[in-house]
Amino acid sequence: MKVLLVGKGGREHALAWKLSTSPSVEHVYVVPGNAGTETLAKTSNITDVAANDYPALVTLSKELSIGLVVAGPDDVACDGIEGYFRDSGIPCFAPSKEAAALEGSKTFAKNFMRRHNIPTASYSSLDNHEHAQAYLDHLFLTRDQRVVVKVDGPAAGKGVVLPTTHNEARQAVCDIMLNGKFGSAGKTVVIEEFLEGDEISVLTFSDGKTSKTLPPGQDHKRIFEGNKGPNTGGMGVYAPVPFVTPEMMEEIDTKIIQPTLAGMRSEGRPFVGMLFTGIMLTPSGPKVLEYNVRFGDPETQTMMMLLADDTDFAELLLACAQGRLHEVPVKVKPGYACNVVVAAGGYPDAYRQGDTVTLGDCPPGIQIFHGGTKREGSLKTAGGRVFSVAAAGTTLEEAVAAAYQGVKSIHFDGMFYRKDIAARALQIGCL
Repeated sequence: MKVLLVGKGGREHALAWKLSTSPSVEHVYVVPGNAGTETLAKTSNITDVAANDYPALVTLSKELSIGLVVAGPDDVACDGIEGYFRDSGIPCFAPSKEAAALEGSKTFAKNFMRRHNIPTASYSSLDNHEHAQAYLDHLFLTRDQRVVVKVDGPAAGKGVVLPTTHNEARQAVCDIMLNGKFGSAGKTVVIEEFLEGDEISVLTFSDGKTSKTLPPGQDHKRIFEGNKGPNTGGMGVYAPVPFVTPEMMEEIDTKIIQPTLAGMRSEGRPFVGMLFTGIMLTPSGPKVLEYNVRFGDPETQTMMMLLADDTDFAELLLACAQGRLHEVPVKVKPGYACNVVVAAGGYPDAYRQGDTVTLGDCPPGIQIFHGGTKREGSLKTAGGRVFSVAAAGTTLEEAVAAAYQGVKSIHFDGMFYRKDIAARALQIGCL
């Protein structure tokens, strides 16, 4: 079959790479893609149709005889791309717009978890700046409680602020609600209890009835080593997480994943696609930090390295879209995988663009996924997270070392990357 993949980042390069290896795939078209996707076998970029022009994408898919559409980024999923293809008869791996509310509105997600007794942090959702500031004053002055401030709408993974002081929290709310730091996504904020523990990412395939979960990963959200500095879209992920036991994953499935999917069914919003659940492993058990309704970035770059070579990835996604996930196995390689994000100088704030990139020889088995690149004669930077370098290994040490070896083949002015991806897992001796 022919596949249409929507998106342009490192996640989409990784998805296109895996899709292009599927024996059931004749060709992958990426809208708009990047300088990495255009180099893949059986893959072409299409740049004359906008990624958010959904009627045009339907028309294009009919012209190309597309057999599967795959939604990449959050805005495409939350806009309800699936609904545009539903009537056309073209299977689309994405949730309905109604189900995508799990990511499209933090308020909906938190209220949903409350309705279905899914463990999460205590919270309040506020659409008035003065009320939000008064709520902060109450938490800090009467309870001395640290908080997390989240924008209600999608913000490409960057709409979360982790203030450490009362003044920082007040400024964050002011930046979001008055200064429009995140645009319309920040008209409403969710202020919630700060949870202590280890954060993990859990990715689950779902066809609305059946679900299959990949090994847990751990992202590194902060820009600087030691988990310092502002939140980013993610600076690197390793998986599996060695200190997450099978018993812990069973508890997560029983108390979080299955109640989430059952709750969505019961509310007439059956979830089809990729459910990404950010979970904090707290002293009192796992609690949901957030839901995403698409593949994570950079989680996907690691997970694609873990999928077994004989997994027909396109057939897996098609089975989800057609309600027959129970027919298709999800096979994972033994060992570990890791990816390290190489960012442009200044990211996650205003960052450099247009710098010339030099790519040297990369050792075999290491994948360099383009996140923000373009070709203008030569290869140029065109985004905040420019590359994700991914590798697999028998041990976590091998996977991490290989990923960093691959980073050495990348050169551009101002490039930046964290040097401590997976450091905590390695230091605590849990392998």
